Amino acid sequence: MTSTDNGSGKKGRPTPKRKEAESKRIVSSLAPVTTKEEKKRAKANALAARQANRIAYMRGDENALPARDRGPARRFVRNYVDSRRSIGEYFLPIIFVVLVLTLIPIAAVQLGSIALMYSMLLVAAVDGFVLSRKIKKLVKEKFPTEVPKGLGMYAWLRSTQMRRLRAPKPIHKPGDTNF
Repeated sequence: MTSTDNGSGKKGRPTPKRKEAESKRIVSSLAPVTTKEEKKRAKANALAARQANRIAYMRGDENALPARDRGPARRFVRNYVDSRRSIGEYFLPIIFVVLVLTLIPIAAVQLGSIALMYSMLLVAAVDGFVLSRKIKKLVKEKFPTEVPKGLGMYAWLRSTQMRRLRAPKPIHKPGDTNF
């Protein structure tokens, strides 16, 4: 029992009005009070920072890259993949053609287009497997301290992206050998 409790269950004082209780309550805000102009300015600054970071990422600046793309071995893999043509980068456009061909109500055309799709898939998978093994071998030679784990899959996934959609943007043209 508290000192104000007289044993009868009453508190000995009237209940405060809501307005009084709310005025006594301490309201702490985590965010500082800002004006609309300050919010607008902060939003514009954040947008500019995001755009600058995106440009640096697409350019390939090491500091702007996510962890999965950082390091000299990953840069080497990107440059190697970008310096060659692969069947995987044409897979998506071929799938679009197959989709259109399956709309033609001729069974032979539909069957042929689906056969084309599966054959492209098989060739892309074999190309990715060969590329993966070759990348691991080249990385072991060029970067002896680097662990090549995951680099083969990284190379294969990059090789299956259409060249124009790769991020960071390709620096080398197909056929370049100086990287």
